[in-house]
Amino acid sequence: MSELHTERVIFKGHVQGVGFRYTVRSLARRHPLSGYVKNLPDGSVELVAQGAIAAINSLLAEVSEQFRGNIRHCERSSTAPDTGFDGFEIRF
Repeated sequence: MSELHTERVIFKGHVQGVGFRYTVRSLARRHPLSGYVKNLPDGSVELVAQGAIAAINSLLAEVSEQFRGNIRHCERSSTAPDTGFDGFEIRF
């Protein structure tokens, strides 16, 4: 069984108002992941994904490809596991 990882990624650029959260949720649901995606007040978007590292890497590669013209920078970091996730959702 794969070890459970939790990653927090902050996407910066033109990532709000372009369907980013809805697309990320759709992509994430194709993978065995839980977590959320959320707009932040500074115009960036936060993504928290929990699952196998291979699934997280695959999701992030798909997001980067889908929004390659919108993402200017992303900050990725490991974070403590969260047992409160119920699937993958958009948070407001």
